[in-house]
Amino acid sequence: MITGAQIRMARGHLKWSVERLATDAGIGASTVKRMEATDGVPSSSAQNLDAIQRTLESAGVTFIAENGGGPGVRLRKG
Repeated sequence: MITGAQIRMARGHLKWSVERLATDAGIGASTVKRMEATDGVPSSSAQNLDAIQRTLESAGVTFIAENGGGPGVRLRKG
């Protein structure tokens, strides 16, 4: 599962507003804000988390697992 910090980082890499992510994911901006403010995995419906993750991944974001160094994101090449 993705974390609130990963959502913030991914949105920042893409230079997207909260409203842009919310619209593209088909959820409310207040939901995105609440998720981003969460430490760890947001307590939201699996459907909303999946919508955000799929939207960000389709825009070129790759989510990096904990792997001992903390979760993160990166942009795909090309």
